[in-house]
Amino acid sequence: MATAIPKITLSSSRDIPFNRLVLSQSNVRRVKSGLSIEELARDIERRGLLQSLNVRPVLDGEGVETGIYEVPAGGRRFRALELLVKQKKLVKTAPVPCVVREVGSAILAEDDSLAENVQRVALHPLDQFRAFRDMLEKGMSEEEIAAAFFVAPAVVRQRLRLMTVSDKLLDIYEQDGMKLEQLMAFSISDDHARQEQVWDIVSQSHNREPYVIRRMLTEKTVRASDARARFVGLDTYLAAGGHIMRDLFEADDGGWLQDPAILDRLVMEKLHAAAEDIRAEGWKWVETALSFPWGHTRQFAEIEGAEVPLSDEETARLEALRAEQEAIEAEYARADEYPDEIDARLGEIEQAILALEERPLAFDPAEMARAGAFVSLDRDGTLQAERGFVLPEDMLSEPEATDDGGSADQYDRPAYDGQDRDSTGQGGGIEEPLIDVLGR
Repeated sequence: MATAIPKITLSSSRDIPFNRLVLSQSNVRRVKSGLSIEELARDIERRGLLQSLNVRPVLDGEGVETGIYEVPAGGRRFRALELLVKQKKLVKTAPVPCVVREVGSAILAEDDSLAENVQRVALHPLDQFRAFRDMLEKGMSEEEIAAAFFVAPAVVRQRLRLMTVSDKLLDIYEQDGMKLEQLMAFSISDDHARQEQVWDIVSQSHNREPYVIRRMLTEKTVRASDARARFVGLDTYLAAGGHIMRDLFEADDGGWLQDPAILDRLVMEKLHAAAEDIRAEGWKWVETALSFPWGHTRQFAEIEGAEVPLSDEETARLEALRAEQEAIEAEYARADEYPDEIDARLGEIEQAILALEERPLAFDPAEMARAGAFVSLDRDGTLQAERGFVLPEDMLSEPEATDDGGSADQYDRPAYDGQDRDSTGQGGGIEEPLIDVLGR
């Protein structure tokens, strides 16, 4: 047999003359905060009382109702009404809407007072913006809206400025995907497509400060020497419809790219394509960003890789480059400086030798399946791929200790504890500033 669900009974409500109400000593609000009593009184004078008072009958010594009611919840409204009575704007016998708690209730007066103040939820800024917008569309001016809610007109204008922000970004903010300061930074531009593109970039970066958003939205040109331009390449940028402004009278270091939106799109496309290529190597995860903060790998353990040896072709290429380098240096040993074309060639040789000497690492596929990589843009405009990092939850647990000393060499290094150490085992003290490639 089904058990009947007990039904609740709500407290009754009725109008009570103001002069029959008194402020309860059980009201928990002691500290003044928020809207002042004077401002609340002016608001009630303009729009009336929006919320009833919560009251309880006052009993005499014999437990009989006296006809007086105390107000444990709604003390600020009571004081505002009291002020209006003193100002002769409200008669002292004016009926006040009240919710009346029955005599003998198990709920304490302090309980009601605390609940009313604690359980209320402040209006979300986005709801405030939408309300201001609706009021504006219905004929109220910004000044009238500000006066109605006792805020400065600048606050109303700030909220209404959010009308310029993409609906997609408003939805992200509503779901707590970004902060109000970040959302307001987007209002500096009316271009919704650019706003969304900037958020896609910033949301993948360690630096999401509002000033970065504003800088990207107001960025009109990008130097050709910028890391992003060097990463994409000017030919690719021009082929995508971008334009370059050149200074014909001064050395301009390649000029200025005039379409930052196109450049940023190409950068992210190339980064994501590189990330997919690296993911195809067999890594469990790949994280992509324009840049990562220094020390972003500290919480990770690393798997060891082995350097890939030079192939016969690479060995021959390296020997040829070194021989050419030595020949050039011997030929110009007595010269004060190298001719421009020779100096450029030596630079090319040095870069090629460096690329051959910096060997890639090969990793065990079984370990790659629990590790990942970080892909970002290096300060010189090249792709930076950091492979072989293991999340804490994917680290292999150490075997239980046994008396068999023969198995001690299975784990010849301590478990990773999140601290970087040098070759002596001591903690490192390296400090390095963060690199903000967006500003380059």
